[in-house]
Amino acid sequence: MKQTWRWFGPSDAISIREIMQTGAAGIVSGLHHIPTGQVWSVAEIEQRKQEIEQPDGHPSGLTWDVVESLPVSEAIKQQAGPVKLHIEAYRQSLRNLAHCGIQTVCYNFMPVLDWTRTDASHPLPNGGFAMRFDLVDFAVFDCFVLCRQAADQDYSDQVVEAARARFADLDDTDLRRLSANIVAGLPGANENWSLEDVRQRLGEYAGITAEVLRSHLVDFLSQVVPTAEELGVRLCCHPDDPPFALLGLPRVMSSQTDYAAMLAKVDSPANGVTFCTGSLGVATDFDPLSFIQQLGHRIHFLHLRNTQRAGASDGDRHSFSEAEHLSGDTDMVATIRALLAEEENRRAQGGPDHDIPMRPDHGHAILSDLDRTVQPGYPLIGRLRGLAELRGVILGCR
Repeated sequence: MKQTWRWFGPSDAISIREIMQTGAAGIVSGLHHIPTGQVWSVAEIEQRKQEIEQPDGHPSGLTWDVVESLPVSEAIKQQAGPVKLHIEAYRQSLRNLAHCGIQTVCYNFMPVLDWTRTDASHPLPNGGFAMRFDLVDFAVFDCFVLCRQAADQDYSDQVVEAARARFADLDDTDLRRLSANIVAGLPGANENWSLEDVRQRLGEYAGITAEVLRSHLVDFLSQVVPTAEELGVRLCCHPDDPPFALLGLPRVMSSQTDYAAMLAKVDSPANGVTFCTGSLGVATDFDPLSFIQQLGHRIHFLHLRNTQRAGASDGDRHSFSEAEHLSGDTDMVATIRALLAEEENRRAQGGPDHDIPMRPDHGHAILSDLDRTVQPGYPLIGRLRGLAELRGVILGCR
């Protein structure tokens, strides 16, 4: 595996010079300042490469290995508005990335909101902090802050009553913090929604069921995957995070079954998987070894992190916290062993992608992380600890 590190660009509080000291060999980045639906120009891509490879005019030894993310617009997900223009812009961005030597592109197909947490700084017994999704807190937001129509029908009576009681105990500051955490969107993305934005966006998805959204994903891939294949670019879809429906919106990339169906519909080596063990691992039926056995040959990018289910559950929806990389609900050692075997198979077959880029996704804020402001979930020391632990497992398995 090629060990990489997420970097949000010059605005990132963690510098390339600091990343050089982590032992990472590559960078995962995106052009987050470019509005969704617009073309990533060669000039912008080359500038980011320069910022990664030659910070302050001196070689870093790092390379830009993975784009995360080249975002898919709401117009494409809804198949409305300037969808044709956005798809052509996406294809042109792929051409420009390939021209600049970047071959792995991560994206997701989650409507309205990206990965969602209710607490960006949940206190840990050791004095550190982790991100957390609490189902009751989310129901507080959905039913009593956003006041989504018929929201209470999406939860069990027990969860609604627990949310009602908790809402009564929260003051305005608590509610503002909860709302900010939920509507913040993906760190580094261009959109940060207000409550009114969320209500408007939810309305735009009226009538778009999971089946319809899945058909829109297949249509999108049918148009962009041939371009990627011609260019030698590997597209890899990130799973829904968390892997269940929120705010009445459909989610279509939450399970091994979802991935198998999507990959079969658009069957190309350029159409692949971002294998995020933390996102998929929230589901009780997630089996990483089965996933790798069935779909490992289509995994193009690895997010190795762990989550721990704890707190209220409601059917297939669970409260969870970000766990240490080697603890939590996913057996990380067995997972890495299976991924290394997949790499050996590729190597034996002469595949050019036998070193799958991996990054330690998310991490606890610990030690000096507590003294600086960083993207939620992306501290320096906490991720460094995770990378070191994962590196040890990789070497041990080898």
